[in-house]
Amino acid sequence: MMWMCVTVFLLWMRSGRCTDKANTSDLIEYTAADFYEKLHSGKMMFIYFEHQVSPTISLFLVELEKSAEALQDYGVLVGKVNCNKELVYTYCAEEQLLHTAFLFRGGKEFLSFDLDTIFDVNSIVSEVLFAILRDEIKYVHTDADLLTMEKAARGKKDIVLGYVCSLGTQEHRSIMETAYVYGSKYQFILITGGPVLKHLGVNESSPSSRVWFLHCRVHSGFMTPMTSERCPLTRMRKPLSTLSLHSFLQLMEAPLVTEVYDDPSSVQPPQFPYQQTPQVFLFSHPATEHLDLDTATTLAWRLRGLALLLLVHRQSPAVKTLDEYNAAYRLPEESLEVKYLTLNSLDEVLVLFADQEKDEEEEEEDDEEDNEGVDDDEEDSHFGKLDDEIAAAVFENRGTLSDMDSVTQLTSDNFHSAVAQSGLTVVLFYLKWDAVSMAFLSSFIEVAERLADSEVNEVQMSVVDCSEWTDLCAAQPGSALPFQPITAFPSVLLLHPQHPAQHFRGMLGSESLHRFIMISRVASPVRLSTLEEAQSFLLEVPHPELAGYQLDRVVGLFEAQTQTAAFTEAAKSLRGEALTGLLTDELAEKWAADHTVDLPAVLVFPSWRTHTHPFTLPASSSAEELLTHINTALLHPMPELTVENLPSFLLLGKALLLLFVGEEEDKIGRRQNQALVKEMRTVVESEGETMERYLACWIHLGRTPAGMSVLGSYVGSMPPLPALVLTHLPSGDQIYQYPPNTPIVASSVLHWLQRVEDGTESPTGKEERTESLKLSLKSHKFQDSYAIQL
Repeated sequence: MMWMCVTVFLLWMRSGRCTDKANTSDLIEYTAADFYEKLHSGKMMFIYFEHQVSPTISLFLVELEKSAEALQDYGVLVGKVNCNKELVYTYCAEEQLLHTAFLFRGGKEFLSFDLDTIFDVNSIVSEVLFAILRDEIKYVHTDADLLTMEKAARGKKDIVLGYVCSLGTQEHRSIMETAYVYGSKYQFILITGGPVLKHLGVNESSPSSRVWFLHCRVHSGFMTPMTSERCPLTRMRKPLSTLSLHSFLQLMEAPLVTEVYDDPSSVQPPQFPYQQTPQVFLFSHPATEHLDLDTATTLAWRLRGLALLLLVHRQSPAVKTLDEYNAAYRLPEESLEVKYLTLNSLDEVLVLFADQEKDEEEEEEDDEEDNEGVDDDEEDSHFGKLDDEIAAAVFENRGTLSDMDSVTQLTSDNFHSAVAQSGLTVVLFYLKWDAVSMAFLSSFIEVAERLADSEVNEVQMSVVDCSEWTDLCAAQPGSALPFQPITAFPSVLLLHPQHPAQHFRGMLGSESLHRFIMISRVASPVRLSTLEEAQSFLLEVPHPELAGYQLDRVVGLFEAQTQTAAFTEAAKSLRGEALTGLLTDELAEKWAADHTVDLPAVLVFPSWRTHTHPFTLPASSSAEELLTHINTALLHPMPELTVENLPSFLLLGKALLLLFVGEEEDKIGRRQNQALVKEMRTVVESEGETMERYLACWIHLGRTPAGMSVLGSYVGSMPPLPALVLTHLPSGDQIYQYPPNTPIVASSVLHWLQRVEDGTESPTGKEERTESLKLSLKSHKFQDSYAIQL
C-alpha cells in the first residue's frame, strides 16, 4: 500500500497536480510587504528580484513560472519582486544582483543562484531541491570518499548512487525529486565524474546518466557476494527518470530469493509493484537443499534488477514438473505461460536476460548522441552484470578457462577408483557459476600443468563440479567418502589412501597451492635413520621445485617408538605446511647429547631463524596441545602481514596489533621502518605471557597496497603514518588506534594497551562483522592469476 501511495504522489507531481493550477499562467509577483510577511513566517521562498527585463531575463522568467508548480509540491513558494515598483533593501539596491535568484529558508537568505546555473525548469527544480537536501545528499569525487560513505552506511542504510554528466539536467532533477521522497530511507549520493567512475566501470566521456543501488544494509538470511569491503551494487538498466528510478527502488526491496512449494504453473505472476518483472524458477531437491539455496542466492544476485528468483522445493507433492527440467521462467508480457529449461550452467539464464537487456540498451542508444562509443556501452553492460572484480576477471579471461586436459574430472562413478589409484589426489570442489570458483580454477589448472612439466607423476590433480555432482559434494551418509559435506566453494582437499582428507587453507593462488602440494608429497613425519639424513633434512630441500620457498622444519626426538603417537598425529596435521622428521632410539639419544637436549623433545626450526638455534619444546601426550606449541614457535615474533599469510594468522583467533608503515623513499626511510618494527618486537618480547593474547604484526603499504583501504576502513580516513591499530579483539568489535603523531616506543605502547584492557581508552570505532581486514585483502588473492588490483 505504501508503494501505491508513493507512486500516486510521484505521478501527481509530474502531471502538474490539479487542473486549476495547471491553467495558472502568471508568475506570482510579490510586493515588498508580501515578501517580508512570507519571509518572517519562515516559509521557503525562491525569489528573483527583477530590475530590468532583457531577452535573457524574459526567457528565465518563463522557466521560473514553469517551476512554480513543481516546487510548490515541495513547500517552496516561487515568485518575483519588481524592483522598479517595490524596494526591498539589499536585493533591489544592487545592480550586480540582476543575474541572481535567491532561496530563503527559516526567515533568512539560505542560498543564492547565478542565472547561468538555473536556465530552465529542470535546472531550477533540481538546484533548489539539491540545496534543500544538501545535508541529506552527499557529493563525492574520489573512490576514497565513496568508500568512507559505504563504511558509514554498513548495517544502517542502503545507498542510491547517481551519476549525472552535469547538474541542472532532467536526470539531475529526477534524482533530486526521488531523494526528497526516499531521503529518510536511503542514503543518496551524487557524482558528476572523477576517479570514482573508474571503480564503477564507467567511461567519464559517456553522456548517459546512471544509477546504482549499493546493498550496504544487512540482508539477514542470505549470503551476499562480498568479495571486498565494498557494498555489493546493482545498476539500474533503464533510462533515468523519476518514475523509472522509483520502480527500480521498488525492485531493490523485493525478496532476493522466494521459496515456494507449488508448481511454477500454479505460482501467481508478480503482483504490484513488480508486475513488469520476469520470474525465474530453480528447483531444489531435499538431499541438496542447502547447496540449492546457495546456488539460487548466487544467481539472484546476478539477476538483481532484471528478474525475481523463486526456489521451488520438489519435496512438495504440489510440484508436478518433470525431473528432466531444473529451471523455468515467465515473462511479464506472456501472462501465465511458464517455459521450462534443462540448464547445464546458470550462465544460460544470464544470457537469456542479458539478450533482453541488450535489446533495450540498443533502443536507448538510438536516442543518444553518436559520440558514445559502442565499445564503452558493451564494456559497461558486461561490468553491470559482473559486479565484482573477480567476476570481471573471469569474464575477461573466459577463453582460457575451458582447457581441462591437465586435470581429471571426478564423478560419483569414478571417485573411489581414481583416489585409490593415486598416492596423492588433490581435488578442487567448485561451482561453475561462482566467480571465485572459476577464478581459482584457472590457478588450479596452472598448477596441474606445472606439475606435469616437472614430471611429478604421483600427484593426481582432479576437479568436481558440484553443480552436476551434488550427491558427491554433499557426502551423503553411507557413501564411504573420506570427507565431510562440502559447504564452501571453492574448496581443495588432499586425499591419501587410508588417511583422512586434509583441507588446503592457504591463499587461493597458484604459488600457495603449488608449495602446499610439493610439501605434502614428503612423508609426514620423515623417518630419519642416520645422522647424515638428519643433517640433510635440516639443510637441503627434498625437491628442486621447493628451492625457492621458505621451509619450516620440525624434528621429534624420542627414546622409544612407543612415545611417538602424539607427535606423529601432529605431524599429519602439519603436512603441506612444514617438513617434519622423527628420530628414535639411539640416534635420538646421540642427537640430544650433541645438542644438550633432554628426551623426549621436539625441535622447531622456523624459516625465519637459523637452523643452529631451534626452539626446544617438551613432548606433550596430546597431539592438539603439541600442535598449538609448534604453531606458536613457528610464528615470527613480529611478522609482516601479507596476502599469502593472512589466512593462517586469522585462524589463530588472536587480537591483531597492526603496525602500518609507508613505502620508503630512501635508506633513511628504510632504517626508520626497521626501527619501528624492532621497537614493536621489543614490546612483544619484553612482556612475555602478557602479549600472548595479541598477534603483533606489521603491514608494509608499499608491498601490500590493500592495507591502505584496510587502515582507512578501521579509522574512517587515512591517518598519518606510521599508524598502530588494535582490532579483532575476542571481547568485542571495538577498534583502538594508538594516538596519532605520538612516538611509537615500547613503554608508551604498553601503557596504551593497559588502558585498553582497563577500559579507560576510548575506541576509535567498531569493526564490521564482515571482517574488513579479510575482505579488503580478498580481492588480491587472485593477483597471480589475473593481476587483479584494488
